[in-house]
Amino acid sequence: MKYKDNWKKSLALLCMLLLIGVSRALASEGLADGNYAVEVKLSGGSGKIWVETPAVMTVENGKYFAQIIWSSSDYDTMNMAGITYHNQSRDEGNSSFRIPIPAFDEKVPIVANTHILGEPHEIAYSLWFYADSIGPANQLPQDAAKRVLMMAGLIILVGGVLNHFFKKRRRQDYLGKKR
Repeated sequence: MKYKDNWKKSLALLCMLLLIGVSRALASEGLADGNYAVEVKLSGGSGKIWVETPAVMTVENGKYFAQIIWSSSDYDTMNMAGITYHNQSRDEGNSSFRIPIPAFDEKVPIVANTHILGEPHEIAYSLWFYADSIGPANQLPQDAAKRVLMMAGLIILVGGVLNHFFKKRRRQDYLGKKR
């Protein structure tokens, strides 16, 4: 009797783990075409460099791409799975690359080429894209900053209007006019 119960518990646990894995796979595959935000973690190198997170993730025909923006402008190329991607930054800003996302919640090895010390150096890194962090594109820091600036402007405008009316009322009180 005891062995039957353990067998049933093990089978139930296995089924639950299988369902969790299937639901995760469906969640990451079921995104409509468009822009999203995804958390990215960079590891490797000296630890002094980072990438912007969350990153812009674009879904096109069921394929996932990430816009990786480095904390430095000194990266020329990124190599992932034997394919070389070139810096897309047109201005003097930080290095920016559009790369495919081959997997979520797994280590994605990359090699980045930098010229910071005068001559080119290849540095091995790993990227992690977290499937459970995928959300709307308005989670990006740039969009959040725009919302904060708009709210600050609205507060300043409302404050200015209220200040005008309070000053007008105070002036009437000093001049002895009836309310």
